[in-house]
Amino acid sequence: MRSKLLWPVLMLLAGPYVAAQTVPGTVRQFLPARLQSADVVTYQMQQFLMERAPKLPQATSAAEWTNAAEQIRQHVLNDVIYHGWPKAWIDSPPKFEDVGAVPVPAGAGYRAEKFRYEIVPGFYSTAVLYLPAHVEGKVPAVLNVLGHYPTGKSMPFQQKLCINEALRGMIALSLAFVDEGELKAEGNGHYYGSDLDLTGVSGVGLFYLAMRRGLDYLYDDPQVDRSRIAMTGQSGGGWQTLMLSSLDTRIKVAAPVAGFASLQGRLERIPGEPGDYEQIAPDLLDGHGYQTFIAMLAPRPTLESNNAEDSCCFRAPLVKPYIYDAIKPFFALYGKEDAFSFHSDAEVLAHNYGHDDRQQTYRFLDKWFNLPDKPDEIPVGQDVNTYSQLAAGVPADNLTILALARQFAAKLQHPTAPADADARADWAKGERAELVKVINYQPVTVTHPWYMTDTDHNTVKSISFRFSLSNGLSATGVWIKSEWTPDGAPMTVVIDDNGREGADKEVWDSYPEVGYAVERGDQVMVLSILFTGDANPTHGDAGRFGYMLNAIGDPPLGLEAAQLIGITRWAQQQWRPSQITLESSGYRMQVVSLVAGALEPQLFKSITIHEGMHSLSYILDQAVSSDRVPDMFCRDFYKDFDLNMLKAMAEPAAVKEADFVEAAQMK
Repeated sequence: MRSKLLWPVLMLLAGPYVAAQTVPGTVRQFLPARLQSADVVTYQMQQFLMERAPKLPQATSAAEWTNAAEQIRQHVLNDVIYHGWPKAWIDSPPKFEDVGAVPVPAGAGYRAEKFRYEIVPGFYSTAVLYLPAHVEGKVPAVLNVLGHYPTGKSMPFQQKLCINEALRGMIALSLAFVDEGELKAEGNGHYYGSDLDLTGVSGVGLFYLAMRRGLDYLYDDPQVDRSRIAMTGQSGGGWQTLMLSSLDTRIKVAAPVAGFASLQGRLERIPGEPGDYEQIAPDLLDGHGYQTFIAMLAPRPTLESNNAEDSCCFRAPLVKPYIYDAIKPFFALYGKEDAFSFHSDAEVLAHNYGHDDRQQTYRFLDKWFNLPDKPDEIPVGQDVNTYSQLAAGVPADNLTILALARQFAAKLQHPTAPADADARADWAKGERAELVKVINYQPVTVTHPWYMTDTDHNTVKSISFRFSLSNGLSATGVWIKSEWTPDGAPMTVVIDDNGREGADKEVWDSYPEVGYAVERGDQVMVLSILFTGDANPTHGDAGRFGYMLNAIGDPPLGLEAAQLIGITRWAQQQWRPSQITLESSGYRMQVVSLVAGALEPQLFKSITIHEGMHSLSYILDQAVSSDRVPDMFCRDFYKDFDLNMLKAMAEPAAVKEADFVEAAQMK
């Protein structure tokens, strides 16, 4: 349906013989040909993010850092973590339901109970509580959290860890992780957190509330000594440990195992370092990064553990310079250098909470909780229970992340543009200012057009460009016109979800009216902007980079719209067209086109949409994965805007919708 754009045009221009024999080959010479490599785009993206990566703050005294850390804590909690969540949900007390005892051998020295608890209304998780056989007075407690393990809290290493904590006189609470174990469900993939962001509710907030509920429970337990609460976990559990401990000072001792790195460290290891949604969620690293979060733990005792040759990620020698060496001065401000430790486990190559890591944690907890020193793990392999024995059960209609996002979306109400012309203009001006903020729109200019190649035969000429842009990123494009098209002729700009190659499909019927642009004497500029065609980074990294951009507050959508506008402005100055029309294909470029039109309503005479959506709600309805198209998941975007609003904001440009995307094409 998209070939449509150029082939019929060129056949009519070139005459019978050329049309039959050479036009498809001629087009393929300049439209789909790569003008830059994916490695170049990846490097540019690394440099772009490196320049904007949050820097570690400076502090000259303990009092100064204590005050600064508290200000950062409140900002991250109120402006990022809890963004959009109902206050009643945030402030609600823990709701834990005891659903029965876990089988424990007679005389084992500990006992265990299964729990089901509410994260938010309609969304339940599960937990297991391990206690000493006899609790006298108030005792220390440990919140144990998990990473991405399919069997969840029944993982043997997790059970051994919690049982040993109980045998050492501590109360240990083991929490399930979303989309693992009993919470494994269609719609709970972590990338669906982006759907919450889209509706104006922080996706990372759900992960935070899920673990904070466990802390709330322990803190309210009359048997728990509130001055001795610790938290530990590995991989995704290491990330949870760092986040909750840095943002909630009720955690007095933290022992994260892997699970995080500085943004700079991640970028150094692209491809390779994983990028789970929650670890690089929107605005989470805007101004303050993981180094800052670690520094916020000072002076509380903190043990960082990493495997030296981790089979997955976060290898000790590679992360230590950023997350430990650089942080030691913050503990020194308090005279607490001994409270900050780093352990590199060289026993195993696996990505897990291994025997050596667990023993380091026991020793650290014993030391800082003033418990009897038991340096070695107590053998409890015979006590490990099965998945079903630890299952607490969740309701059959338990919500998922996606279902929760759809609930929030269903309550959204978008304004209608006023009918009165003056009121409509004022409304559009106000909405435009809000759009600039939501997508963090920052205009870019073409700093250098690289003239890559050209063609000049068969009555059609073309020049292929690589565009260096003022923010350090790039895009590519091909300018085409007939030999007899005069200077200053109208211009049609073409963008496609698949880049320039998307405008070169062999579909001979149903091509849109713009396909005749060259025939009627228009110039045509076909672009590959960021995250399309040869403006894409290396395979598999687009989603990861998209998450990182959102995390530092530079949504891909804003960058894409800026590229489209900036290159069109350059083309306008270069060829002085009498007017410019925009032709887009695909639901991603539909949104980019409408955003560009809404931001610059005088730039395009008209905007024609092919294979678009009726509403942004389609993204949620069709369960589109944000790790595949992160440019469609800008925080608050659907909360504040829908497509009809953008169309009205683009006036006087006329928006034409030629056809709509099929549901299957959005998967």
